Amino acid sequence: MLQKLPIGIQSFEKIREGDFVYVDKTEFVNRLISSGNYYFLSRPRRFGKSLLLSTFKAYFEGKRELFEGLYISSVEKKWDKYPIFHLDLNTGFYDSYEGLCDVLSYHFSEWEHQYGVERITDDLSLRFRNLITSVSRKTGSRVVILVDEYDKPLLYALDDDALQERFRQLLKAVYSVLKTCDEYIKFAFLTGVTKFSRVSIFSDLNNLQDISLDERYEAICGITSQEIKGVLMPYVEAFAEKEGLSKEKMLDSLREMYDGYHFSKELSVDIYNPFSLLNALDKQSLDNYWFESGTPSFLLTMLQNYNYHLQDFSDAEIVAQSLSGKENIANEPTALFYQTGYLTIKGFDKEFGNYRLGFPNREVEKSFMNYLLPQYMKVDENKSAFFVERFVNDLRTGAIDSFMERMKVMFAGTPYDLIKNLENHYQNVVFIVSKLLGYIVEAEYKTSNGRIDMMVRTKEYLYLFEFKFDRSAEEALNQINEKEYLLPFSLNDQTLIKIGVNFSSETNNIEEYLVER
Repeated sequence: MLQKLPIGIQSFEKIREGDFVYVDKTEFVNRLISSGNYYFLSRPRRFGKSLLLSTFKAYFEGKRELFEGLYISSVEKKWDKYPIFHLDLNTGFYDSYEGLCDVLSYHFSEWEHQYGVERITDDLSLRFRNLITSVSRKTGSRVVILVDEYDKPLLYALDDDALQERFRQLLKAVYSVLKTCDEYIKFAFLTGVTKFSRVSIFSDLNNLQDISLDERYEAICGITSQEIKGVLMPYVEAFAEKEGLSKEKMLDSLREMYDGYHFSKELSVDIYNPFSLLNALDKQSLDNYWFESGTPSFLLTMLQNYNYHLQDFSDAEIVAQSLSGKENIANEPTALFYQTGYLTIKGFDKEFGNYRLGFPNREVEKSFMNYLLPQYMKVDENKSAFFVERFVNDLRTGAIDSFMERMKVMFAGTPYDLIKNLENHYQNVVFIVSKLLGYIVEAEYKTSNGRIDMMVRTKEYLYLFEFKFDRSAEEALNQINEKEYLLPFSLNDQTLIKIGVNFSSETNNIEEYLVER
């Protein structure tokens, strides 16, 4: 009988007492406690940050029995108990300044009651300071501070500058207490999705170690291949048996779907999305669990407000300083897509200090494109998969005229208010459709003479598309011929088809296309 998998469980104590599978991360816990006092970790949602903080909490509560059989139990000799302030900002509705004040005040009131501390003021930063100093003096012990999703209010107000500025000022005052009360603090660990430099917590707390891109802690959250082959292998074998596959083929499918995250420039460890992987093993089905658990609306707002070129998702570059969040996130939206888990590190240029980013795996890439299609085109959200299926069938059967007419219909139904910049909009739509076509498409394919806008391979056909804007389909087709884009494929068995396409700013649609076989 297999142990239960901890789907959605964020309590270390509940996992250990409830006989759930636990992937042992206590070596990281021991290393952090032994080597420092103040830490910050950025990871995407549902990557195990809350469970990590719960593990720290159980350790500092001295609950040795929960750690029996784990790494830390073999090296830790002292199990002292400390007073703990666990501030969880996951819960709360941050549509107003008062909403954040209420959440903070609720936590402070709970601690004041728990430790018998008098509320001496309504000022939230002073209340927090009074709690730390009073509890430390009362217990004769320094305190532990754990902050879960410190940036949740800031992300909620990302498109409201005035509200976000009020949140910044309040959080700056509250978090700065960690520095002024240093002598009373044993350990502090903050988690979040991103680093907002303008909060100033990171400049004020110059002793705060950011381990988000530290190779030593790359696997502190998420699941590695080695961990799968350890405690999770029985579940892989059961899934493989159900599907009639070898365990090696099953591992390949899981890797393609959920692996591919990197959180350091060394790319030394591939990290699986833990939420999706555990759900897939539990339900024995390869579905889009993480993506469907909630895509933040602020990401779509950012894409549209900044007129984002979606081609950058395939091969984005960003300077190291921006990726770590030390710049204002509004000036570098690509960083937020990395920090929220929709992009990951694919490479690092040592000479210039730039990171190369891309989609981590098939779940994120295909799900995100399915999500974006109705946002950029007048397509019913529930019918986007149907549209893609028809596109694929057209290309597989050589029905290129049907494919192009279908594209025209999609553009014709797009409301004007969805289009911020027409040329960028049509390029984004082509990119979304090409990505949704899946493995048969390569966008911006490089040749010795330039880049092909879109190349589609099927068993019978190879299509080369060249797109122009307010030019002519003939010019697009001539570029394919003059630059000999077909030359590398001249010995292929497939039927070669060239398509030149022109988009018109007057009609907001495909004006003409020419096909040459």
